[in-house]
Amino acid sequence: MSRYRGPRLRVVRRLGELPGLSRKTPRKAYPPGQHGQARKKRSEYAIRLEEKQKLRFNYGVTEKQLVRYVRKARRATGSTGQAILQMLEMRLDNTVFRLGMAGTIPAARQLVNHGHITVNGRVVDIASYQCRPGDVITVRDRAQSRRLVETNMEYPGLANLPSHLEFDKNTLTGKVNGIIEREWVALPINELLVVEYYSRMA
Repeated sequence: MSRYRGPRLRVVRRLGELPGLSRKTPRKAYPPGQHGQARKKRSEYAIRLEEKQKLRFNYGVTEKQLVRYVRKARRATGSTGQAILQMLEMRLDNTVFRLGMAGTIPAARQLVNHGHITVNGRVVDIASYQCRPGDVITVRDRAQSRRLVETNMEYPGLANLPSHLEFDKNTLTGKVNGIIEREWVALPINELLVVEYYSRMA
């Protein structure tokens, strides 16, 4: 299935708060659809599926990409769930979003795809590029690129800058100082359920 391009608030109503997908808050507190207000008992599978969908929609990755991240995380040392979150958080599009250069992850992805962002002095237009400690992320030295980012920064998505990043608003330059820690992940999620979901599938 390709990337989701439908109504974002519909997804937020179904899955709960997704800070990377939309800054808007839905007016209705119950899930969309004809039976949205009916209270139904969810199966264990449905609960795990929902947690997995939160990751997919918040970070804007396809199912195929997410499966790839899960396999990679299983090979890494330490907690698999935490490794998945770290890999998703260290993507370039998400890092641009967390630096405050864009209001949502889809907006950050567009900045990257259109060649407005440089990493260590080189234009990188691959949104899934994995940022590493020491990477310097800045806006391309073009009037159009700077104008776009400056406009975005008037309406930031998240107020707090995570501890592994630093950002200079005057030069529009960000630096990755380390790997993100679990408490700085803004998405309310139980990553263990995601790991369980995929362990049953695999």
